Amino acid sequence: MPRAERLLELMQALRRRRAPVQGAALAEELGVSLRTLYRDIGSLKAQGAAIEGEAGFGCVLKPGFALPPLMFSVEEVEALALGARWVERRADAGLARAARDALAKIGAVLPPERASALDWPTLLAGGSQAGKAEGAALPVVRQALGSERKLAFAYSDKQGRGSNRVVWPVAVGFFDEVLMLAAWCEMRQGFRHFRLDRMAGVAVIDERPPKARRTLLKDWRRTEGVEG
Repeated sequence: MPRAERLLELMQALRRRRAPVQGAALAEELGVSLRTLYRDIGSLKAQGAAIEGEAGFGCVLKPGFALPPLMFSVEEVEALALGARWVERRADAGLARAARDALAKIGAVLPPERASALDWPTLLAGGSQAGKAEGAALPVVRQALGSERKLAFAYSDKQGRGSNRVVWPVAVGFFDEVLMLAAWCEMRQGFRHFRLDRMAGVAVIDERPPKARRTLLKDWRRTEGVEG
């Protein structure tokens, strides 16, 4: 493995961990000797990586340092391209544009033989395109999520019964056929899931939920039994 790739693999291994990891375990994972591992850690520290470590403690990467994104593997490029092209089909215009821009930025810094994986993909994204109702609701839902504000909308359930809801948004699930909002519903006093294609008159309320979105996400995961 070229040294640049080995250093990137080491950075990725450290990023995946929030707690210190012993050098021997890290060397075994990367398939290098302990001596090589410590030499590579020294190289990264010389480039500004905030890696802390001592005997019996292990190594840990403090947040805030990133190597330039110039050495994605071919599989990583394919995964990014597949995900971005799926987003282009299933998301709103803003996210679709962001996906295209991200691929363009990645392609600009890749070596030609790896950039070709973007131009001539072997993995193609399928699935239906977002409908008009979803396309109209999603940007407003994303705005509420990003600003941590309440959301109001008229909702029709699967029986066609209508109601007006005020919710505390948690997250949007992108499924093959539908986009689903997980939120705390003030009317039902509990977590509920709303299909975006059944939402109308979606509007952000300039009022913060009583709980931060991160806390709501933890509560939702615990309620739904979702790992994360």
